[in-house]
Amino acid sequence: MGIEGAAESVAVRWARHGVSVIDHPLVQHKLTLMRVKETPTVEFRRLLREISMLLCYEATRDLELTATTIETPLTTMQAPVLAGKKLVFASILRAGNGLLEGMLDLVPSARVAHVGLYRDPKTLTAVEYYFKAPEDMHERRVIVLDPMLATANSAVAAVDRLKERGASDLRFVCLLAAPEGIERLRSNHPDVPIVTAAVDEGLNSHGYIVPGLGDAGDRMFGTK
Repeated sequence: MGIEGAAESVAVRWARHGVSVIDHPLVQHKLTLMRVKETPTVEFRRLLREISMLLCYEATRDLELTATTIETPLTTMQAPVLAGKKLVFASILRAGNGLLEGMLDLVPSARVAHVGLYRDPKTLTAVEYYFKAPEDMHERRVIVLDPMLATANSAVAAVDRLKERGASDLRFVCLLAAPEGIERLRSNHPDVPIVTAAVDEGLNSHGYIVPGLGDAGDRMFGTK
């Protein structure tokens, strides 16, 4: 999954690997502000919430529509509405909640699942401590949320758990991804497309994305 063809855009290059890179100028501008180490917690949270709404548009681009009859002030018409049951946003705690807020602003009727995972500092493996999700996951599109796709240990564990509950139509949405994380998630779950704002260079020896933006949870909640 290396870099291929300098003339290609990043979005086109990664699309072949099931990754949608949202290279909209507003997304990229806001992401740059989030990367700056001096950006304060309150601004970091606001920017993440704004970007999450833009990412949500891409993750829901292919939702099915049906027609319903409505009355406008002038006439009767057939108008499009969403078909099927409402979405589920599955937040990988704790940092996933930063994306969750903006997406609920856009789709306030969505159901919410929470997957509590923490990364063991020595092994970098994901350890589950909490799971709560709707019962009818098999009938809904599930959008899994975590700002960083680094080693993908948490992402793979979360998708494993959601599939155990019955989810079959999933998308993974993150702010930043590393090539290593993309390869691992797609190897374990090739049926789960990835939506991200950027694919960075890779991981350092501690499993953090470089150049990245640091620990998203710490920067979001001011716990660094």
